[in-house]
Amino acid sequence: MNPALLHQHVYTPGPVRMAPDILQLGSLQTPYFRNAAFSELVLECEAWLLELAHAPVGSRVVFLTAAGTAAMEAAVMNLLSPERAVGVVNGGTFGQRFVDICQLHRVPVQPVVVDRDPLTDGRALAGLDRVEALLLNAHETSVGHLYDLNATGRYCQHNDCLHVVDGISMFVTDPVDMQAQRIDALMVSSHKGLALPPGLAMVLLAPRALERIHPSGSCYLDFATYLKDGERGQTPFTPAVSIFLQLHERLRQLKAVGLPAVWARTRAVAEHFRRGVASLPLTPYATHMPNAMTALEVTDGRSAVRVVQELETQHHCVVAPNGGTLRERVFRVAHMGATDINDMDRLLAALHAVMGV
Repeated sequence: MNPALLHQHVYTPGPVRMAPDILQLGSLQTPYFRNAAFSELVLECEAWLLELAHAPVGSRVVFLTAAGTAAMEAAVMNLLSPERAVGVVNGGTFGQRFVDICQLHRVPVQPVVVDRDPLTDGRALAGLDRVEALLLNAHETSVGHLYDLNATGRYCQHNDCLHVVDGISMFVTDPVDMQAQRIDALMVSSHKGLALPPGLAMVLLAPRALERIHPSGSCYLDFATYLKDGERGQTPFTPAVSIFLQLHERLRQLKAVGLPAVWARTRAVAEHFRRGVASLPLTPYATHMPNAMTALEVTDGRSAVRVVQELETQHHCVVAPNGGTLRERVFRVAHMGATDINDMDRLLAALHAVMGV
């Protein structure tokens, strides 16, 4: 194995830095799972996730052994249909992914193309015409931009449509409240805000979404099958057993400290980093930033790709590049998981060295 992979300081928005006790759990022998002990663990994970998300009474969780994109696709396949159009907020790579998934499954799309608009005033949504659902990435991770879920939730309530939210980067790091924000389906993934290894995706379904479930045409992503098996704490196919053990411990910790404390800690780390780059030829790309990460635009004409490469090769600090038209201008730094102010200081020192300031 390339030793460079084993000596990285990771600042990417997935995977993120994991705590030592969570890492230790991942090193244990994977236990057998078709038994009462594992069923109890799964049922506790479901209850704790719903509690942390402040889900309505009667909500359920579907656990998928997959990446977050599978949760996005599963929500489209199980909740939407080709007979009715949906609105999709498209503000970057992951908004476009929702568009692509809907088009693949022949769900008509009314795109809401936004550029650093938080959607707070609702004007961008005013052009939608009788949509069945509004789909959005609460935090458009490709550009570090945060949307106003309270405003989009009000829109969905007033227009009687489902509020379908990808909260994969936002859950745990920024406030998410399914009841207050009227979220009907919330997608979560293990390797971002939850700071676990990749491989486990979750869809939290409020009663309004549960009522909309229909045959999906899929064997592996059929919600009805998962919900039936989930009543006894099982999944229809082999789950990511070791990640479930880590999830259980992570949720237990989050319940013990409370999410407001985690939000505050993540915000403090983000603000410390943003103050630290103020003297560099870098500026935040997004105008409405989450706690979870910062997207930085290079302002002195040098290549963002080169900055990313030099951070990794010279300082073993791995940040996330951008693609497409932003490839040479923007890179991204995460503040999720076990990342602390000392980690930010290490990266800031590397940035000052690379950028010659």
